[in-house]
Amino acid sequence: MLAIKLTFPVGRYHATPWGRHVNEANVEWPPSPWRVIRSLIATWHRKGDKEAFPDDRLARLVERLAEQPPVYSLPEAVRAHSRHYMPVRDGKKDKPVLIFDAFVRLDPKSALIIAWPDLELEPPETELLDHLLPRLGFLGRAESWVEAVRVTDFPGEINCRPSELSVDMESGEALEPVRLITPTTAAEYQVWRPRMIAEHGLDRPKHKKAEKQLLATLPEQFLHALQCETGDLQAAGWSSPPGARFMTYQRPYGIFRPQPRARRQRQDDDKRITAARLVLWGKPQPRIEDAIRIGELCRIAAISRAGRLLGKDNVPPVLSGHGMEHNHRHGHAFYLPEDADRDGRIDHILVYAENGLSGAPLRALGELTRLWTDDGKEWQVTLEQFGPVDQLAGSSWLGRAREWSSVTPYLHPWFRKKRFGVEDQIRRECRERGIPEPEVTLLESPFEGPDQHPRRPVHFHRFRNSRKRIRQPDTRGQFVHLNFPEPVNGPLALGFGCHFGLGCFTPFHHASAARQEADQTCKDGA
Repeated sequence: MLAIKLTFPVGRYHATPWGRHVNEANVEWPPSPWRVIRSLIATWHRKGDKEAFPDDRLARLVERLAEQPPVYSLPEAVRAHSRHYMPVRDGKKDKPVLIFDAFVRLDPKSALIIAWPDLELEPPETELLDHLLPRLGFLGRAESWVEAVRVTDFPGEINCRPSELSVDMESGEALEPVRLITPTTAAEYQVWRPRMIAEHGLDRPKHKKAEKQLLATLPEQFLHALQCETGDLQAAGWSSPPGARFMTYQRPYGIFRPQPRARRQRQDDDKRITAARLVLWGKPQPRIEDAIRIGELCRIAAISRAGRLLGKDNVPPVLSGHGMEHNHRHGHAFYLPEDADRDGRIDHILVYAENGLSGAPLRALGELTRLWTDDGKEWQVTLEQFGPVDQLAGSSWLGRAREWSSVTPYLHPWFRKKRFGVEDQIRRECRERGIPEPEVTLLESPFEGPDQHPRRPVHFHRFRNSRKRIRQPDTRGQFVHLNFPEPVNGPLALGFGCHFGLGCFTPFHHASAARQEADQTCKDGA
């Protein structure tokens, strides 16, 4: 038996059924097998390790999952919607159009199970599935954050399965039919495709534009058929996509009946969400030298979004940093732009807050879609992952090490005095934050990344745009190497502007790896 457990951390699932308009406010529940398999394929393209898991293994996994329709164990849920007006261009003017946004609301702790009772995967296929599920991210619309894991056994019962009978034969209870789009088997597709090509006259050597468009949606391989874009399928005129069919499932009658909700219990401190990682893209991506500018833009956008959700006077202090107690002045959010692939361009933003980001702060970050500047530059952002900071992966700011090296320049936060230089200020700041005092070595420049671009502090933007009148104790900056008496956890950001991307450190083994990669790049180029 194969089973996948899905949980929705924000308690919402957004997805429009095939063939329905988004403004019909209909929700595909449960998620169709076709949607689930296509989501796994998309995850392989976006985040999969293609060297360890080539496309032929993906094709085999997809074919096995399509061999039989799955069954479901559906949790209690409520169908809900929001409505708002959006501007739509009408001639030379914008007119407001009422938009309905439908979704399924459910308890974030409840689980939806998708099971294939008679399916046993081979070890290579199981390994690929276990690789893809934790990277799924969302299912349906991008707002439908999901956590997926394969399970071998699960409590509960199957309450949604393919059937034409609208009555449960065991209990006699009425059932509610729902049409779900499911993939055909690979063998059925190989038989169906030549017949469709012959019926539409696509086997001729020359084709008209419409025929070329139709033929492009009939690829030879079953995997490629499931990869066709929805817009291309609709443009070609398909009422149901190639490689897919509609199947009637029966779910419990009145499954969306409202249920009393238990009051949420406060999570333990070690379980709370303290970090969120945003992915940033656009052409061109901002330079790492502009880290403080991007950090400030992210903070402004988060505060603006929170103000729309809660009101301008109710922005959480953990996002703004205003109204914090003196002994918790570093408990609010650090907005740390990062160059994860070390190409000299910012591709992620790590938001870390010791005081926690659960609830409204996380929702505000999850609704961010773009950052922009007054001079017309714009980048798209999406929440990629969140959780306790020690459970996040992939960020160059995270880790546990004794030695840490600067990536962005450190600016001392207090004015220098005779016996209060850079080293003394770093030790004092670490002492005030409860971090062991390190040995401090001043560096001329940080390590060179694979882009072979050595950087000095003068190359970085070192001033806060939103506080132009502030008198900074340090306007030059310094690269630093820290050696602690014991390992410390990241992220580590110190000094002036540390909440916006200045004074960021990376574990020294990251710096060493970057040096080795740069040396290898030089050798390969030679």
